[in-house]
Amino acid sequence: QVQLVESGGGLVQAGGSLRLSCAASGRTFGTNIMGWFRQAPGKEREFVAAITQYIGDKAYADSVQGRFTISRDNSKNTVYLQMNNLRPEDTAVYYCASAPRPDVTMNIVDFPSWGQGIQVTVSS
Repeated sequence: QVQLVESGGGLVQAGGSLRLSCAASGRTFGTNIMGWFRQAPGKEREFVAAITQYIGDKAYADSVQGRFTISRDNSKNTVYLQMNNLRPEDTAVYYCASAPRPDVTMNIVDFPSWGQGIQVTVSS
């Protein structure tokens, strides 16, 4: 069992920045891939970004490419999401997720472990 705990959310004005963190504990061998998803009110949960543990392969949703950066510190079992130039449409609950797969994936069904989610609100 992998436990994931997010932090760093909050309220920011459009154009601002936030950094989300997600700390993993428990059976961390299941965290080869760590990623971020988000869910806005009335919408389905969608992929944001993911990164593999050793090679550091990354994947981003088109909507955040060039504005968001995912990184991880393996020594701390922590993944980060640096979000710059935030837009009101980035407002959502952001979820950290992990998967034991060897290759990066954007498919939500590939992620068996999830955090509780954290709110990010971008005001216009």
